[in-house]
Amino acid sequence: MEHSKNPIRRTVMTGVMAALLAVMSQISIPLPVGVPITLQTFAVALCGYLIGPALGTLAVVVYLALAAVGVPVLAGFSGGVGAFMGMTGGFLWGFIPMALLCGLGVRAGKKYIALLLGGAGLLLCHLAGSFQFGLVSGTSFFASVMAVSVPFLIKDAFSVVLAYLAAAGIAVSLKKAGMGDLA
Repeated sequence: MEHSKNPIRRTVMTGVMAALLAVMSQISIPLPVGVPITLQTFAVALCGYLIGPALGTLAVVVYLALAAVGVPVLAGFSGGVGAFMGMTGGFLWGFIPMALLCGLGVRAGKKYIALLLGGAGLLLCHLAGSFQFGLVSGTSFFASVMAVSVPFLIKDAFSVVLAYLAAAGIAVSLKKAGMGDLA
């Protein structure tokens, strides 16, 4: 869709993906460490894989902007600028390069490159999240990684792979429906 010359289609797809990210953020299991299990990583990867690097990243930025102004789109129906400064804020910032890298990966046209770049985006997201968690909680980087990254890595890696597969399936269906190319 990103290559579409139709600005309405581009706007609608970006808005739909931002809304999907907001909905998937509400599927959340709170944990004692303060970082919940959510479907955000799946949705962020899907944004990039489905609508490409520019629009996928824009959809994530729209979602984050809505959260920043207080719209309760984050996990647990939360929002506000404070979320970006709190223990999970680094993960929120990390969604931006993750969506971009997923989008660049799918644009490369090779499955292994798409998954490799998606994995790199996930790694950046986890590094940013662990770093900020450590700063806010006063724990070492290693302790932060062990608390808020390692327990989620398998689920998040699986989410990136599933997002790639889902995007590929959705793209085929949209092409059959005459809605054009994606990413």
